[in-house]
Amino acid sequence: MKIQFCGAVRSVTGSMHVLHVGDQQVLLECGLYQGKRSLARKRNKELPFDATKINHTVLSHAHIDHSGNLPNLIKSGYKGRITATDATVDLAKVLLRDSAYIQKKDAEYLNRKLRKKDKRAEPIEPLYSQADADEATTRFDTIPYRERREIVPGIHMTCYDAGHILGSAVTVYELREGDKTVTLGFTGDLGRPNHPILRDPQRLPRIDYLITESTYGNRLHEAAESMKNRLLEVVTQTFEAEGRLVIPAFSVGRTQNLIYHLAELFHEGVLPKVPIFVDSPLAINATKAYRDHPECYDQETKDLMENSGSVFGFDLVTYTRTADESKAINEFKGPCIVISASGMCEGGRILHHLKHSVPRAEDTILIVGYQAEHTLGRRLINRVPKIRIYGQDYKLAAQVKKMNGFSAHADRDEMATYIKHIPGLKQVFVVHGEEDASISFQAYLQNLGIKAHVPHPLEFVEL
Repeated sequence: MKIQFCGAVRSVTGSMHVLHVGDQQVLLECGLYQGKRSLARKRNKELPFDATKINHTVLSHAHIDHSGNLPNLIKSGYKGRITATDATVDLAKVLLRDSAYIQKKDAEYLNRKLRKKDKRAEPIEPLYSQADADEATTRFDTIPYRERREIVPGIHMTCYDAGHILGSAVTVYELREGDKTVTLGFTGDLGRPNHPILRDPQRLPRIDYLITESTYGNRLHEAAESMKNRLLEVVTQTFEAEGRLVIPAFSVGRTQNLIYHLAELFHEGVLPKVPIFVDSPLAINATKAYRDHPECYDQETKDLMENSGSVFGFDLVTYTRTADESKAINEFKGPCIVISASGMCEGGRILHHLKHSVPRAEDTILIVGYQAEHTLGRRLINRVPKIRIYGQDYKLAAQVKKMNGFSAHADRDEMATYIKHIPGLKQVFVVHGEEDASISFQAYLQNLGIKAHVPHPLEFVEL
């Protein structure tokens, strides 16, 4: 039995790994790679394995860098089922349709540019269509947390709450080949203890091997209370300058956490009473999924909802769905908060808000999530003097603040603590992090006496 590490290896996006047990192949995740446009299109279209030979697929959570290439998997000949938790399935249905829409718009944009250069150029096709996304959602089978299930002959799986986003799971596999039995865990993306809304990550039973993410494998987050106070500080400073606060946020997880913290500050009487716009149809649909799954909430969130009646729809929040409503936000006079996708500023409505705020010294852009290499979000953090949006350069005059504490990913110490408490662990495979973060986390684990290895792309490892 062996694992092939096919995606999000020495990089962050495009998660996918293949388990080989006897004549069975199980795919863990099928995410979209995000980065330079030409490279991303090639890597996403050309799967690094034969889709027709995969017997089953498991999805740890719905984020697009873990789920977004499922429609292309099916287009490539995959015939099997996809197992995930009930909440993950609800979120994935929303995210995959949105991803198909983005693929369509991306292809239309590229084709317009192509036609200007060469009217006879072969048109670029979207990676997949909304019909393909809908077909992918018909393949889902739901599984509750802590239920042991055989997904293919010789492989049983169990899900444990990962505490990352709604429905996220750390998956554990019992692999049997002949007389040999091995247990393997996979974190997907690991959440943080004492983080709002969701339960803390559940501890794992005895396992032999673990595949772990390492997004923040070389960094630490600030404490939750400090994070909330800093958010209030950024809001207050921006409004004193009579500016607006623009927050690029991932529609699933990050947006809901931000609203939760703003609701807390509002109910504590310390948040200035200014409009908060959540400008993302995807975030609206995702927030509905959060409302529909209160069984995933931690006790603190249940108590807040009981006392206030609402977390996601408190008095100051306006959710905007249409393009006209989105445009009207930029006509609003006076201080406000705008939360919009995408989180890495690589597309979506956030670009229109950035176009207005980047040149304004009184405005603040608050970065609250991981920004991959070659993304607009990374260029903002690096304060590149000129920011290109829709082909036009804008001088970066706005304040740019960064707060990693809102991340739904565990940091180095949180991941290490989680791993240290796993009994019987023989070795850890470190994936889903930029190379320096993965190598740094490998060294940190080894200093704790835990054997660790950072695979190379497409590497096979025998168990």
